[in-house]
This record gives sequence, C-alpha cells and structure tokens, in this order.
Amino acid sequence: MSNQTVSPGALLAGRYRIAELLAEIDGARVWRAVDEVLSRAVVVDVLPVGDPRTNLLFDAARRAAAANDPRFLRVLDCDVHDGVTYCVREWSGGRPLERMLASGPLTGQQAGWLAREVSEALENLHRTGYAHGAVSPATVVVTDAGAIKVVGVATEAALRSSGAGSPEEDVHSLGELLYASLTGRWPGPAPAWGLQPAPVEHGRLLSPRQVRAGVPRSLDDISDRLLGDPPRHHAPPITSAAGLSAALSGVVGSSHEPPNQMDETVQVARQNGSIDDATQVVPPAAPPALDPTPQPVYNPEPTGYRPPQPAYNAAAETGPVRRQPPANGNGNGRRRDEPKRKGSWGGRILILLAILALLSVVAMAQFLLKGAMNNDKSSNNSSTSTSSTPQTSTTPSTTGGKATIASAKDFDPDGDKSEHPKDVPNTYDGDPSTTWTTMSYSRPNLGGLKPGVGIIYNLGAKTPISSVAVGLKGDGTSLQVLIPKGDTTTSPDTIDGWTPVATKEDQPEGTVTLPVSASTETQYVLVWLTKLPKDDGGKYRGTISEVAIQK
Repeated sequence: MSNQTVSPGALLAGRYRIAELLAEIDGARVWRAVDEVLSRAVVVDVLPVGDPRTNLLFDAARRAAAANDPRFLRVLDCDVHDGVTYCVREWSGGRPLERMLASGPLTGQQAGWLAREVSEALENLHRTGYAHGAVSPATVVVTDAGAIKVVGVATEAALRSSGAGSPEEDVHSLGELLYASLTGRWPGPAPAWGLQPAPVEHGRLLSPRQVRAGVPRSLDDISDRLLGDPPRHHAPPITSAAGLSAALSGVVGSSHEPPNQMDETVQVARQNGSIDDATQVVPPAAPPALDPTPQPVYNPEPTGYRPPQPAYNAAAETGPVRRQPPANGNGNGRRRDEPKRKGSWGGRILILLAILALLSVVAMAQFLLKGAMNNDKSSNNSSTSTSSTPQTSTTPSTTGGKATIASAKDFDPDGDKSEHPKDVPNTYDGDPSTTWTTMSYSRPNLGGLKPGVGIIYNLGAKTPISSVAVGLKGDGTSLQVLIPKGDTTTSPDTIDGWTPVATKEDQPEGTVTLPVSASTETQYVLVWLTKLPKDDGGKYRGTISEVAIQK
C-alpha cells in the first residue's frame, strides 16, 4: 500500500476506514477516517513510502504523548503499515480561528479569552520541556460546544519539516494569534492565513489600537509586550506562556466558559474592572460567534499545497438562531402573551399635577414667611438707628478670583517622562507671548504612542476651583482638565490616578475655558492634551501660552 493507494473506502492497518481527503501538506495527506474497533471518527496523517519525515513523525508522536492538557487533541496511534507511515489523532467538530477571522476580528473579550485558553495549555506543555512548534490560526479550533482545542502538537511541525520549535517560539506565535484576533490583520510582512499584513510605521509594527478602534488598552499593551521589539514605554516583554496566562487572566478573568453572550460578559467584566473603557467603542463589523458552526476546513489545493490545517467536522451549517419576537397580535403595540402594564398615562398625569400643586403651596408659604421676617427685621433696625451701614464679613471668601499657582511640571507618564520641562513656567508667567510646546508627532493622536501629555499645576493647598482657562496655539486641539482620584492633595504618577472633570474637543486657536463642578476642590490640576494641531512643518504638536485657574 502506498500513499497514492490510500483512498476513500480503504481499510488502513485493518482498523481505520478511510472516509475523505482533508488536505495535502508537502506530499503528506490528511484523511478523515473511522476507527472501526472503537466506532469513532479520527484524523489520519499518511506519509508515502520512504518519506524522510517518517522518523520525525514518530519522534513528534512520542513528544505529543506528553501533552496531557485536555485542550490538546491527542495522538492515538502511530505506526507503519505496508510501508506507509500513519499517525492517528483525535477528531473534534468545530472550526479553526483562521476561518473565524475570515468573517472579521473578534471582540477584545473573545480574543483575550481565546488566547488565555491556548496559553494555559501551552504552559502545561512547556513544563514537560516540549513545544508545539506550529501554533497558528489554523491549529487553534473552537469546537461546536465553544471550547478551545489545539491541533497537531509536535506532529504539525513534523509534517512541515520546520523542526521541534521552542517554548519562546510558541509564545511569539501566540502573540501573532492575539494580534490577528484583535485586528483582523496579520503581524507580518506578507499576507498569511487569509489575512492582509498589518501596517508598519518607521519599520515598527503598529499596535492593535492603532489599527482598529475599540481594542482594549490592556490587551493592546499585552500584544505589544509579546511582539514589540522592544515593547513600548519600557514595558517588560512577555516571553513565557505562564507570564502570558497571568497577564490575560488579569484582563479577562480565569473562567473557562466561552464568552458567547458578549453583551452580558462585557458588562460584568467592566463592573469588575477587567475591561477598560476602550470596549465601549463599537467594532466596525459584528464579530463571529464563539459557539461556531461546524464546517469542513480542509480543501485540497490544485498545487497540492496549502498551509497546515486541522481536521474538523464537515457537518452542515447549524449555528444558533436568535428568534424574532412575534408580530403584535392585538393591534395595540403589545403581544397577546404580554401582561398588561399597570397604571395609565391619565393616572400618571393626575399624580404629577397633584405633586406640582403641593410644591407651589410650599413655595408660596416660604415666600410669605420670608417677607414677614424681613419686615420685622426692618422695623427693629429703624427703631435703633436712623441710618443703615452695610455689613461686611470678616471671613475672606473661598470662591472667586484667580487661584495662585505655586509650581508646575510636565507630565508624560507613557513616554520618556520628559516633555520640554524648562518651558513649563511660561504657561503661568502672565506673558501670553511665552509658550510651552509638546514634542512633534506623526499624527494628531500623538502618533498613537501614548494617550496624551500635559502639565500638572500645584496650587499649594487644597483649593476650590470653578474653571480653567487655557491659551492654545493652532487649530484642532483636544484637551481635558483632570484632578487626582481620591486624595486630591497628592499628585499621581500615572494617568490612571487622575479623573477628568472637564473636556473640550477640536478647539480653535485662542483661549478656551473649561468649567468644572462648583464642588471641585483640589491641590493639583492636570491640563491634558489628547489631540494636537498640525504645525507648519507637517508634524503635530500642542502649544499652551497661558493657563489661569479660577476659584
């Protein structure tokens, strides 16, 4: 028997009934078959007689036997029959990530959960000293039940003759998988797995948030720590599956339940603080569901080659269908089975009118009482003095007037920590002709490198503030006024320690006033620039001429 004589209907090794060809990989063929001894579906990799990969496949099968994590599809048998080398693996219905991404990127919660599941499986494998060697969107499968399965531990790399791989290479490949899941683009110089390459600027891969709106900042940071060379903002790189599992668990939690109902999942995650505000941005296209419909994924190519693919159930599309509510059955805007609403608009209006009447009576009583008290006071004053002298409080007012700025410093927590610090005093010296200017950036959003830059003003003591006036140069500046969270007499070192109290978008050149709540009291005020105007040289930078903080 040769590779060419293994065909549908043939019985391999007296046990495995060949059903259909799923793929060809460099002359190796991948078949769906039935184990007639145990009556179960399996996948069989077949090498032709004399194929030099025979020893590689046997060695890979032995390494795969050490992978005891349930998320790995196991190798069940590996032998030679009539000169043909075959390797039998578990079958799992579902579809690979590659096919899911053809419909668009995943949501942040979906992508983070999927990557965490794979990283935990790889963490267990790496403890044995072995690696997968071929992690890709084609070897990660979402089953019909919504669970994650990883295909081809060691054997996929053997069929590709790519070597055994290393744990570090697995983690880097998982970083590529996470990036592709978040953006729908492949982080490489050429198209791969049906995805177009991700954009690059100045020789550096753009981060997921720069490629697609709505990517959570926390997952953007993790992706950059996996693929950044070096990572931005001096962040430590992630080089182990254990480190990646821990980082992702801190973002999406540790539940193994798939995030099928994404509205509820994201709501709970946001309440727990595991998803940041970036998830509020609506993705450009609806993501594919994570309880997928089973589809065949192996298709022979005319060239006899396509990238390595796992085997999946070839059943018809049977995805879950969301039922639409039935049409109104009684013509009054309510379904027949819907309980009648309590009360009516007429009753509600009567109640509202009664409340308004009561409030009017109370207001009138207060007005009459106040008038009577004022008359009594005027009579008393007339009997003791022929002239009235205005009363002046001896306690100085705590509101009104300009607050004194004791000191100020530049604030660049996500950059190199320095943004023209020597020019900061120019913004409160009373001279509008002197200015402080940011560094130059390639795009208005500070090149996508950081969320913003600004200046922290120290008022010397906790002071009530009502507004902040900022003199700007150039059209199109977006800015915020922030105060410290919690204790407003301390100056946080990161932007997460500040809370915005006023925001203005796309402001023209001139003085912009940002009013804040009358109850705001703080010692420190941060003027934070989030979008910069274009300068004469074609770059983007923000300029502040003068800042006045009003009590």
